[in-house]
Amino acid sequence: MKKKILLGMSGGVDSSVSALLLLRQGYDVTGVTMRLRPDEYMSESSSGGCCSLDDIDDARRVCYQLGIEHLVFNFTEAFRRDVIDVFAREYAAGRTPNPCIACNRFLKFGELLRRARELGFWGVATGHYAVVKRDEESGRWLLYRSLSKKDQSYVLYSMTQDQLAHTLFPLGSMQKPVVREIARQAGLLVAKKPDSEEICFVEDRDYAGFIERYTGKKPSPGDFVDGEGRVLGRHRGITRYTIGQRRGLGISFPTPMYVTKIDAEQNRVVLGKEGSQYSSVLTADDLNWIPFDSLSRPIGAAARIRYQAEPAPAVVTPLEGGRVRVEFSQPQRSVTPGQAVVFYQKDLVVGGGTIL
Repeated sequence: MKKKILLGMSGGVDSSVSALLLLRQGYDVTGVTMRLRPDEYMSESSSGGCCSLDDIDDARRVCYQLGIEHLVFNFTEAFRRDVIDVFAREYAAGRTPNPCIACNRFLKFGELLRRARELGFWGVATGHYAVVKRDEESGRWLLYRSLSKKDQSYVLYSMTQDQLAHTLFPLGSMQKPVVREIARQAGLLVAKKPDSEEICFVEDRDYAGFIERYTGKKPSPGDFVDGEGRVLGRHRGITRYTIGQRRGLGISFPTPMYVTKIDAEQNRVVLGKEGSQYSSVLTADDLNWIPFDSLSRPIGAAARIRYQAEPAPAVVTPLEGGRVRVEFSQPQRSVTPGQAVVFYQKDLVVGGGTIL
């Protein structure tokens, strides 16, 4: 009997080719598009990212092309609760979250997988570039980064053993030009559709403007200060700044100045000169480990501190309270509270957590 797979479809080329590959491999595939954005943030156009009405229609048309059923699940309230509310709250606290990680954790491999199994599906599939394998010796499911330049393992580190055991990533380590060529040869309607790169619920990267509209609260101006606490000028609200930022400060200095710390409690933004934005040590919590349940001793790993960063050699040491200390061989630029730090050993994703 064919395995029944519920495939998350964004209306883009990656999930569309995933549907085609699964069908060729003999799976019984049903496509589903998650409606995530609340109505007030739902646009007709897909220019702001995925999840628009156009994207839902594209997914439906691809499913029609392939002769498979297409469903739409309304997860707007869960998305508001687990992603948008947290995003706004973290920015207001001076941290810089990654909402894609929360969406994967709570929606794609949380709510969607739960619904899939309730409906009798074996599991879910998505168009992510990553690899899942079962280790025969330990019996654990392992996550590996894709060999593709589009590797997305960083935003998948929080997956549990149960989620990994019931998830397929058909694209694996395929290169993006190959994926587009498969779509072209198959005549898929979305073969030339551009990738969506932005946060889907924020237009034009205006995070501060979005948070102001969403919360109904105007950001409070405060002081720019140096590392000694001396006032350098006034800022326009801490939601407008992130660690390492140099442009758009709204104030000029004789030499370039960078955001090195955001103090939400005192509503201050700390600035420093070139070099002050580097750090060799960080602490992280809310850890998830994949090859084992918990970290009992220090390990060597390559640590990635943001989605676009290269993993850097580090020692990861367990601390009390479920936290870890990460000490890098070389100082890292703009270690940012709220972002994820993900640990690799070669291509294996060991785990990750949230930078404090």
